[in-house]
Amino acid sequence: MEAKTIAMSLASNRSLIFPNYPRSAFVSTAQLSRLPLKCACFRGLVLTRCNPIVSNRRRLVHVRATNSEGSPGLEKVKEYEEWDSWTAKFSGGANIPFLMLQLPQIILNAQNLLAGNNTALSAVPWLGMLTGLLGNLSLLSYFAKKREKEAAVVQTLGVVSTHVVLAQLTMAGAMPLPFFAATSAVVTVGIILNCLFYFGKLSRTLWRLWEDFITVGGLSVLPQVMWSTFVPLVPNSILPGTTAFVIAVAAVFMARTGKLPEEGVKFVESLSGWTATLMFMWMPVSQMWTNFLSPDNIKGLSPITMLLSMTGNGLMLPRALFIRDLMWFTGSIWATLFYGYGNILCLYVSNCTSKSFFAASTIGLISWIGLALWRDSAAHGHNSPFRSLKELVLGS
Repeated sequence: MEAKTIAMSLASNRSLIFPNYPRSAFVSTAQLSRLPLKCACFRGLVLTRCNPIVSNRRRLVHVRATNSEGSPGLEKVKEYEEWDSWTAKFSGGANIPFLMLQLPQIILNAQNLLAGNNTALSAVPWLGMLTGLLGNLSLLSYFAKKREKEAAVVQTLGVVSTHVVLAQLTMAGAMPLPFFAATSAVVTVGIILNCLFYFGKLSRTLWRLWEDFITVGGLSVLPQVMWSTFVPLVPNSILPGTTAFVIAVAAVFMARTGKLPEEGVKFVESLSGWTATLMFMWMPVSQMWTNFLSPDNIKGLSPITMLLSMTGNGLMLPRALFIRDLMWFTGSIWATLFYGYGNILCLYVSNCTSKSFFAASTIGLISWIGLALWRDSAAHGHNSPFRSLKELVLGS
């Protein structure tokens, strides 16, 4: 029997009616509120919905039934919605380890400062912490613009806690005072502007200026930080940052004056998000390089901090994979494997943590990634988890 196609808006007080189905088979559109942008195909049942993370605009839901036997399809929809709900809860649960992320490191730094052991604080690279702070600040602006209150609060606390660590490093002489003063000024202005914008107290012009600033700042700082990480193996130069600054200013100017096509403007507007992701991705590289140059200083790292980092980023992996957000997934998997687990591995090799702690972390991480891939493929009706990864990377 040829199927009919029914389209109706996502009103919370309406239902999607499948042809020839009993009233008990009606599915409330409220249950479909988290369906991603991709088509979800479940044995003849096709559901398409706009991803609320990508766009806040309401769109129509197109439903097509190819037979009157609705039970298998509806069971698949239920399984899809169930995993959708769990991934959202996991993502929200990541707030807990992120809120506690810097606390063990702050306590350890305070103990070393009180004991006069300033050298131990050199194990924490201020360049890596700085890139993480700027990444938090960029993402704070992103979530404030999206009106994602919980995520914005987490990014704000990330900015504040990282700034406290940088203050401790400055007290120990591990971070130059002029750099800390400039960072403090940017953090103060950034938090104030984001709060004003979130509560509707900031003009659109000032907000666009701030967005342009974090885009230019991120693109300028990232290559300079990457270069400075390897000093003195490479010459101490500001050429990478200066070159990137000129290119970034030119790109923003052309975008704002209409000198770029629409695709170019969208690309420039997306740079701040990708820049923030790359900043977070550089943190483990900077940390591991410091570990390589000064193995003795690794004792200044807190295993609990690394575990919290691995846990927080790992909890976001299922959601990033589920909604096929490549940027989010890339940053999360990189931080999970190389910053969290990578430093746990370094601590274990240096006999700074127990074998049981390392084994539990390894088994937990492998099990969690395997579970995420398996449940995602099942929720989308795939026979292989590699299909989910293919859709994530290729978008099909």
